Amino acid sequence: MKRLVFFSVVCNLAVSTSLVAQQAEKVDQAMIAKIKDEGLNRSKVMETAFYLTDVCGPRLANSEGLQRANQWTKDQLTKWGLVNANVEPWGDFGRGWDVEKSYVAMTKPYYHAMIGAPKAWTPGTNGPVKKQIVYVKAAAEADLDKYKGQLRDKIVVTEVTSPPKTGFEADAKRYSDEDLKKMADAPATPSARPAMTDDAMATYRARLALRSKMAEFLLAEGAVAVLSNPRGGSDGTFFTSNGAPYAADAKPVLPEIETAPEDQLRLIRLVEAGIPVEVEMETKTKFQTQDLKGYNVVAEIPGTDKKLKSEVVMLGGHLDSWHAATGATDNAAGCAVMMEAVRILKALNVKPKRTIRIALWGEEEEGLHGSKNYVKNHFGEAGKPTAEQEKLAGYYNLDNGTGKIRGIYLQGNEGVRPIFTAWLQPFADLGATTITPRNTGGTDHLSFDAVGIPGFQFIQDGIDYNTRTHHTNMDTYERLQPDDLKQASVIVASFVYNTAMRDQKLPRKPVAVTKPAQ
Repeated sequence: MKRLVFFSVVCNLAVSTSLVAQQAEKVDQAMIAKIKDEGLNRSKVMETAFYLTDVCGPRLANSEGLQRANQWTKDQLTKWGLVNANVEPWGDFGRGWDVEKSYVAMTKPYYHAMIGAPKAWTPGTNGPVKKQIVYVKAAAEADLDKYKGQLRDKIVVTEVTSPPKTGFEADAKRYSDEDLKKMADAPATPSARPAMTDDAMATYRARLALRSKMAEFLLAEGAVAVLSNPRGGSDGTFFTSNGAPYAADAKPVLPEIETAPEDQLRLIRLVEAGIPVEVEMETKTKFQTQDLKGYNVVAEIPGTDKKLKSEVVMLGGHLDSWHAATGATDNAAGCAVMMEAVRILKALNVKPKRTIRIALWGEEEEGLHGSKNYVKNHFGEAGKPTAEQEKLAGYYNLDNGTGKIRGIYLQGNEGVRPIFTAWLQPFADLGATTITPRNTGGTDHLSFDAVGIPGFQFIQDGIDYNTRTHHTNMDTYERLQPDDLKQASVIVASFVYNTAMRDQKLPRKPVAVTKPAQ
């Protein structure tokens, strides 16, 4: 009984403290109005997105496209008046890789131009090749034996494991009121994604092992090239990935093109019907091995308060992309919004108490390398913070496509709930009201959250991110939603401004530190 009473008192105190904090949280409504006016009526976000996508092009890790984007963003941030702009190395990454030419078509039993792109870090064909195809289907390593002696001088076509299905609803969707309520009411979770079961992990490892064995087998059997579609897609869309490691000492593999599933399945049906099929293809790819480092772009708006200017508020998104399109929603959208947020603040001649630092991360797609190593280099590890980490007030990230902001994930940090509630109130008319205790994963705020820094990702409408653009050949400028990106820019600018002007840094949640075994 005493425990119940004590629990009730604690809960009541927590609620009361939350309400008091919310009521006491200062929001400069006049400044928010100015941010809205600048960001909604004189926006440069789509112009920035154009340069990141159409002008800089695909931005694969350590590619020429990413190098162009690094230099352009550094120069643009400097033109807007930010200081200390730098393309900062974070450490060793691996080989760069670029596509110089790509072509694939079926030439027998008739001509048909196919949709496809080379898999990242695969070699070129050393000129055009026109060869008969062989369909190789293997669920286990033993299944490869039946193809021995049949693959020399052939182009191999592999299985399409996720055939396209006819859809009767639009790809693009926004969160409904019911969806947002569920998110708001959801309990906090230890991680964004449930841990894989032992069986699922075993299946995943077996699939990776089979893929590696198949690559070795095809190379040893003298095949010329590979056409694949490992992740499905529909309506001419295919998901792209890497066909070889980016490590400088990676083992050799065959040239490989990922194709639209409709094209791949046509080849398979013809072969299974006993009709000879011929494919013509040429890929020309280039490896960059002279500079194996990875880089982030950083720039600042200096703080002005005598006591607080050494403290920092950060915002960012990842600048790298995959290569089959121009990485518009993943993640030129997030980078354009973050750049627009600091442009808005500079246009308004804001004099923040704390320093505001934007970071555009490199090599996120291969494992959050840019942000993880930036955090390690500057802020230390969980339980072992550097002096620099103690001065970081918070970090905001955007990397879930082109959709407008609907709220924010707390990452289990209940201490910021009343603060963010107050900060979102001016944007209820723009559709941003939801606060969920849930975690969300897969992007760079996790690097900060992992060491105890308040790091947050905003809730965004999905639009057609997971069905059409994320890691696909359709991730282009046309998929961007201008009004959504404008809305996101003003909300990010206001959150960054509010964090920079608070008397206190954002509350932190405890970090679990694992003691080394004795």
